[in-house]
Order: sequence, then C-alpha cells, then structure tokens
Amino acid sequence: MMKVTQPRPFTFEAGKRAVLLLHGFTGNSADVRMLARFLEKKGYTSHAPQYKGHAVPPEELVKYGPDDWWEDVQAGYNHLKELGYDEIAVGGLSLGGVFSLKVGYTLPVKGIIPMCAPVNIKGEEEMHQGVLDYARKYKRHEKKPEEQIEQEMKEFEGTPLPTIRQLQKFNKDVRANIDMIYAPTLVVQARHDEMIDTNSANIIYEEIQSDLKELNWYEESGHVITLDKERDQLHEDVYAFLEKLDWTV
Repeated sequence: MMKVTQPRPFTFEAGKRAVLLLHGFTGNSADVRMLARFLEKKGYTSHAPQYKGHAVPPEELVKYGPDDWWEDVQAGYNHLKELGYDEIAVGGLSLGGVFSLKVGYTLPVKGIIPMCAPVNIKGEEEMHQGVLDYARKYKRHEKKPEEQIEQEMKEFEGTPLPTIRQLQKFNKDVRANIDMIYAPTLVVQARHDEMIDTNSANIIYEEIQSDLKELNWYEESGHVITLDKERDQLHEDVYAFLEKLDWTV
C-alpha cells in the first residue's frame, strides 16, 4: 500500500489584507491552494484551514460533522487575527462557500466569495452516494488491492452517516440567514456543476442584502471551479473583486 502525502492547512503571508479560504466537503486545502498562490503574488495574505476528518481515510470523515468543521473555520479566522490581520475577506468552495456565507453574518468580514455553494441541498441518498464515491477514490489513490477495496467498501457502506443529515440541517440554517448578509459579495458559479443545483447561485445573489454584489457564471467549468479550465479567469475576477473592497490597509 502506498503512503499518500496529505495536503495540510497553509498560511501564505504577503500584504496586510487577509483572505480566509475554505475547501469543500470531502475536499482539502489543495482545492484553494492555487488561488492562494495567485493572491500572494498580488500582495494578499491567505490562510486555509483543513477540516477534521478530511484528507485522511474516509472512515475518519464520518466521525465528524458540520459543527466540528465550523469550529475549524472559526479557528482559521482567529488564526489570521492572532497573526495581526484585522481586515479579513472570506472565500470558499462548495461547503466552504456555505461556510463563507455563515462567516458573513457571524463575524466581521470585508467581503465574501461563495464558489459553487449549495444552499439548495440535494437528497440524502445522492449525498450518501457522493461519500461512497469519495471513499472508493481515496482507497484507489492509496493503491490498495482491488479485493481489499471491495472488502473495506462493504464495511464502509454499512456505516451510518449522521453527517449527511447534519449537513442538510446546517445548509438549511444558513439558507434561512442569507438575508442577514450585508458585506460585499461575489457569487461564483460553474455552469456545468455536476454536484449541486446551480440555482443556488441565484438564490444567494437575490437574498443577500449587500449593496455591492456580483454574480459570475463560468460557462466551461465544473464543480471544483478552483482547479478547472477557467481558473485563471476566476483568479483575476476574485482579485478584481477584492480590490473593490473598502480596506483601510
């Protein structure tokens, strides 16, 4: 079996303006690393936490839920504060985008960038299937023999997944609070998003109360937009949005 080098949380310090970058459910900090490196060149500091039970074997994932990951998000925000960054914007992919919205009505932020964020949540069965697909992919990545994978998957399939129900409830709660958001917001959505209901982007855009709000559709991209073929355009758009914010530094 091959030992897989796991992505870790990262902090890239550049200028006095900071951005908290949040990965998705079953994702990891590598999802937002390229964006962070781009922003670093533009003089922005960034920090990306990694949620508990992520980028480790999938059996670990199901021991945690959105409340644990929300703690990780807050710890990431506080990490930037402790480093001396008083002005923070937040951006996130998928579930990270949902977290970015919650940060937007919970903590002081300069701006919010939800990317392919699902507020119109999918059914339990579909989400369960997503977790199983992730588990199988992870085990293949570890180069385990196919027989062993089948055996482990059989066991894993029998594991109850309360996480999924918790995620649905969490998304519902955030959805109910979107109209509490007043910070400038750039809503990013991939047109070919195979993972979420793309109408989520319209809902977020309509319901936030921000004076400065933009909705960008990316016609060639799928769900993990930060790693897809329009990522260079996304980088430029995120930077242009950050430059419009009311930083004092």
